[in-house]
Amino acid sequence: MSTAQPAPAREPAWSLSRSAISLWVAQGVVATVVEALVVAALIVFVPSDAGVWTVLVRWVAPVVVLVTAVVDIGVQPRLRYRVHRWEVTADAVYTLTGWLNRTWTLVPISRIQTVDVNRGLVQQLFGLATVAVLTASSQGTVRIPHLEVEVARRVAEDLARRAEQVRDEAT
Repeated sequence: MSTAQPAPAREPAWSLSRSAISLWVAQGVVATVVEALVVAALIVFVPSDAGVWTVLVRWVAPVVVLVTAVVDIGVQPRLRYRVHRWEVTADAVYTLTGWLNRTWTLVPISRIQTVDVNRGLVQQLFGLATVAVLTASSQGTVRIPHLEVEVARRVAEDLARRAEQVRDEAT
């Protein structure tokens, strides 16, 4: 498993669940609320005669929160959905992640040691799960995040079965 391997000739076939967009929007809303509360507290507690700090806190900070909110809620979730892809082929699992820094990761089926399905609290609220493909490599685990629960279960079962078959054939 190495990101140094050449990328496949085409993008992986599958997108994440569309519910991932809602999850990322919800995360953006929560982050925006926290940022707005911090800025509101600063506005209340920074004295009006604090010079440059007054201008920064009262005018610049709210604009920064607004711009961040637009990106976190309106832009980023849809971009992430369009660029995060995954596929399981006869020979490998591969993922394409990142909306600013793109990363191809390929894991040969023969390298798979364990396949897990994880569901964090937020994922549970949106009916999503992550398939974690573990290898013996020092690179660690490859994750296919934000799949519908049933899809994640089927992918994990299929990968575990095929990895076991490859191990059986090798002995």
